[in-house]
Amino acid sequence: MAATLIVPPLARDCYPFTHPIRVRFAETDAMGVVHHASYLPWLEEARVALIAHGGHDYAEVHSNGLDLAVVEVNVRYRHAIRFGDAVTIHAGVGEISRTLLQIAYLLDVDGQTAATGVTAHACVNGDGRPLRVPEWLLALGEGTTALHR
Repeated sequence: MAATLIVPPLARDCYPFTHPIRVRFAETDAMGVVHHASYLPWLEEARVALIAHGGHDYAEVHSNGLDLAVVEVNVRYRHAIRFGDAVTIHAGVGEISRTLLQIAYLLDVDGQTAATGVTAHACVNGDGRPLRVPEWLLALGEGTTALHR
């Protein structure tokens, strides 16, 4: 990816959307801490919920010929998350170019930042060819200037 990933802000009010999850035992390692591989499905779950919050069911988006292919991911672990913790995932659309967009995430437990993340996505059709970011996705990023570089 050509663009530099955004740095997710630590201020919760920068994010227009929140999504709650509860840590399942299967998501933890032998030390009782959430395994690093568990974070990516959480980010995906929050991203699908963010899109739904914007009025677009992801299954419908896909069936209409648009996919958001993940081209880059960054997660910074700041504080251990454990089994049973209630995690709030704050999310918002950040940088958007012609065919690419970034989504920033802040994960907190009891108001303490546990992790931050960014996913970068290419808008593509079913054949993997680039598509212009649709207007409705551009609208999801409006008013989130704090999520831009």
